[in-house]
Amino acid sequence: MDQAHEKKRDLTATINLGSLRAVSDPVQNLLDKASPEEREVLSSLPSGSAMLIALGGPSRGARFLIDSEKVNIGRADENEIFLDDVTVSRKHASISKISGNFHVTDLGSLNGTYLDGEITREGVLTDGCELQIGKYRLHFFVGGKGQR
Repeated sequence: MDQAHEKKRDLTATINLGSLRAVSDPVQNLLDKASPEEREVLSSLPSGSAMLIALGGPSRGARFLIDSEKVNIGRADENEIFLDDVTVSRKHASISKISGNFHVTDLGSLNGTYLDGEITREGVLTDGCELQIGKYRLHFFVGGKGQR
């Protein structure tokens, strides 16, 4: 066989792996921003509970435990999660636990509720997602994952 015909039959190829990058875990990236105390608190969350935590901004370090079937969020004192700022409506949003999943619902707030940067009326909260209510940017973490 001639050399040209032999090259056509060669089914191997060379690829350059130098441009590949590691796929990072977004939840781990958030935990890397947390203080050792915050990581300890998150790792000890019991199963069936969750926590909203501010990992940056003016409210950095604020933590809110979610351990009931429904939690109301707002600027009024009677809310389970009280956010004292004019950018937060008196009754801004609620978080409900439905069939083991946590759901956020906007309660007709003036400035809206944002889930991962998108305005939403209702949405499912997932581990590591960002919930923005007024000026507060809070990350959501599910409990019962003691391996953190």
